[in-house]
Amino acid sequence: MCFIACNSSEEEEYKPLTPEEGEELSGGSSTVFNESAEAFGFASKDLTLDESSDFSVGNSFFRQSWVTAPSSTTARDGLGPFFNANACASCHFKDGRGRPPTFEGELGRGLLLRLSLPGINPDGSSFPEPTYGSQLQDNAILGQTIKGKYTITYQTVNETLADGIVIELQKPVYQIINLGYGALAGGVLVSPRVANQIIGMGLLEAVPESTILAFAANNSNGVSGKANYVYDVQSNSQKLGRFGWKANQPSVRQQVAGAFSGDMGITSSVFPNENCPSGVDCSSIPNGGSPEISEANFNRVVLYSSSLAVPVRRNYTSQDVLKGKKIFEEINCTSCHISKMQTGSDYPILGLRNQTIRPYTDLLLHDMGDGLADGAQDFLATGSEWRTQPLWGIGLINTVNGHTRLLHDGRARNVTEAILWHGGEALSSKNKFKQLGATERNQLLAFINSL
Repeated sequence: MCFIACNSSEEEEYKPLTPEEGEELSGGSSTVFNESAEAFGFASKDLTLDESSDFSVGNSFFRQSWVTAPSSTTARDGLGPFFNANACASCHFKDGRGRPPTFEGELGRGLLLRLSLPGINPDGSSFPEPTYGSQLQDNAILGQTIKGKYTITYQTVNETLADGIVIELQKPVYQIINLGYGALAGGVLVSPRVANQIIGMGLLEAVPESTILAFAANNSNGVSGKANYVYDVQSNSQKLGRFGWKANQPSVRQQVAGAFSGDMGITSSVFPNENCPSGVDCSSIPNGGSPEISEANFNRVVLYSSSLAVPVRRNYTSQDVLKGKKIFEEINCTSCHISKMQTGSDYPILGLRNQTIRPYTDLLLHDMGDGLADGAQDFLATGSEWRTQPLWGIGLINTVNGHTRLLHDGRARNVTEAILWHGGEALSSKNKFKQLGATERNQLLAFINSL
């Protein structure tokens, strides 16, 4: 007789999930409300008038091409003599993410090869290849012999999900060819690197070191993040690494200087020497001055790189996205991809201070297993350790850059493939992902693509 009443009492009423307050503001108050192809290119709205002016000049130096010296364009001459690209934007197109070449001979899309030998210098850095240095520049100015080129072939690695779906992964194999200065040293380690989107770098730099070290101290569930301590050129000391695929740069300033030097052959006050192979006298080659980028303009590029705003989240109120967020937490992705943190109160750019940000990273090194290992040590990072990649902006890479290639070498063609390449400390999370049904997988992917 109580059938209707008893049945209704046993049924659980569905309670819609709700987002956290401010969850959509990934970059705090400087979050930009734009999801167009230009979404990565806006300044933080919290810059001062002087900073905004410097941002504009820095943007110009970031986007425009450098030329060979001597040139009437004296502020932008000095390219090379050996380089991978002639502009920052060649690799970070629209301040976004690079990718591997799609055909043989394609240049300037944001993938380069680092070179090293086993062993560590007194400052903790890796031994460079003795002839070609620490990076293979695959282009050179007129009159100079190019260091070399590379080709990529792919091997297929299959992963089978619990519902029987087979995902074909691509494992890249690199071959360095057309070497201009003799054979590579025996035992050389080749480490591919794709250029990242550069949004929110100043916000990450503004996170207090104590916060990052607290993440490292809070190891659990088989996950043990490790801080990388790296050589800071200007202070001549070891500092916490934050930037680069192995957290091998301590600051935006040194990251920018390293890119000018290694990728374009542009000297700065931080790295004043040219990159030349053994036996090549760089002093006999015309340059754009000493240094080739003035301190004022270099500082403007650093300011620009530090203050690019993070785009607002999309679809963050969607029930599928919120369910995906819950799954993201349940399968322990947040052990490394930490969602929320605070910036400090002493960062040089006042507008980036005291912000609640949601980058989904811990800025720490984690062992990702043999599948992603390059075998190359980078300060304290072993050959299988990588910095947790910030996930903010990941859902807009295709809109901005026209592709969805992920991981340090761009091998993953989408988010699913990137997850399936996780190993080591992330193996348990990967296996839990493989056990999800199609609906849950799609909800998880909807969440990640909303970031």
